[in-house]
Amino acid sequence: MKLMYRLMLTFFTIIIILLIILSISFVQVTDNTLYHNTWNQMKNYSDSLVQDSIRYDPAHRRFIGFATQSLETNANLLTRQNVHFAMYDTSHHEIYASNGFTPKISAEQWHQLKAGKVICTKETMAKISQRVADTSTPQITEVLKPYFYKGKLVAVVATATFVSTIKENMHQIVLNLLVAFVIAALLTLIVSYFLARSITQRVERLRNATHEVAKGNYDVQVAATGNDEVADLAQSFNTMTQSLDASQKEIRRQEERRRQFMADAAHEMRTPLTTINGILEGLEYDAIPEEDKQHSIHLMKNETKRLIRLVNDNLDYEKIRTNQISMERKVFDAAAVLNNLQEQLTKKAQGQGDRLQLDVPSDLRVYADYDRFVQIMFNIIQNAIQFTTNGTIKVSGRLEKTGSRFKVADNGIGMTKDQLANIWERYYKADRSRMNTKYGESGLGLAIVHQLVHLHGGKITVESTYHQGTTFTIFFPNRDHAPHLINKNSEK
Repeated sequence: MKLMYRLMLTFFTIIIILLIILSISFVQVTDNTLYHNTWNQMKNYSDSLVQDSIRYDPAHRRFIGFATQSLETNANLLTRQNVHFAMYDTSHHEIYASNGFTPKISAEQWHQLKAGKVICTKETMAKISQRVADTSTPQITEVLKPYFYKGKLVAVVATATFVSTIKENMHQIVLNLLVAFVIAALLTLIVSYFLARSITQRVERLRNATHEVAKGNYDVQVAATGNDEVADLAQSFNTMTQSLDASQKEIRRQEERRRQFMADAAHEMRTPLTTINGILEGLEYDAIPEEDKQHSIHLMKNETKRLIRLVNDNLDYEKIRTNQISMERKVFDAAAVLNNLQEQLTKKAQGQGDRLQLDVPSDLRVYADYDRFVQIMFNIIQNAIQFTTNGTIKVSGRLEKTGSRFKVADNGIGMTKDQLANIWERYYKADRSRMNTKYGESGLGLAIVHQLVHLHGGKITVESTYHQGTTFTIFFPNRDHAPHLINKNSEK
């Protein structure tokens, strides 16, 4: 069964059950009310009968009896209203009975009446004359009421009317109630339909949206109106699709990076492997002159070292990216490190026609891993030399309140905005026409630098103007402002 029909059936059943309960309660209350109203009316009739027919002796202040003529007059009037009565004295003898009405009063009832209790009987049988009733013993409802004079019981009046009269009224009420019940049931069915439809439409929208997600469309959203569980479900669904969409985009980006990585790695390895393979074939077939063999072996050795560096750089990058490297941060003199790097790289700078200048105070303290600091500064200075010809590379460092700041500025070829946005990617080379095999050829140096600086809790920025030069700024926080390392490293 569809959810809509199940909801309709649920709503309809609940409301119908409620209507049935209310109807039964109403019928019972109405029935009791009709009987109680009838009993109260008959009590009033009894009071009127006694007041009209009772006789007193004023001289001796005593009760004499009841006037029969007055009782007959009242009997004729009450008979027209289907009300009959009988009057008894204290000896249980009948004083008067209208139309042969002879109710049966048991000994227990006489005992209750003498105690002053009014007895109301809902349904009983009593003899009434044929000219009044269709049967000699019709079903009636009666009231037995005692009357006292000076504390003594003087009479008991039994008044009765036909139950059929009450039942006719009740029957009409039930018929009216049945008509109202049918109308209410029809209205309930209509209201249940619209209530169920309003819920199932929202569920249907969710179902259609799930089908779209199953087809691969993660950009679908559903309206999350209201404050009920369906609205919460719609909100959760929207959150899920947003997460799935973001995950799919990230998967596509990662897949694109993986393909690009494989292509770049293959491209980087193809050149040295081709060179090595060519030299080996030349040596195998003795195609290389004897005087060139030593040079060829030297070239092959350099290309092998280049492959080893490429593999090591990749391994380093992955270890750094996944935070698997070991770092020992401590405070040391950065000026001494930069002086050593200047001596190491001066020859390479001169090979490019560059001048390498150093501007640092004599004692520049930095809080970092010594080997990684050397690696960071070496790569950045080396990168500046690679893309600067007949220019100046200036390395400077200053101590600040929260850490140490270093700059490497050159007046080389610079970079465009697009190149600047991608320099931290693996194998990205801002100027592929300037690639060489002397240093920085893997395209991994800046990517490694970027990761290492962030592992220190530092920050690296770059500013560049095309054909004018580039400036790298690296900041290392001091011990008090440096974050704790995520991996299990030691600090000194």
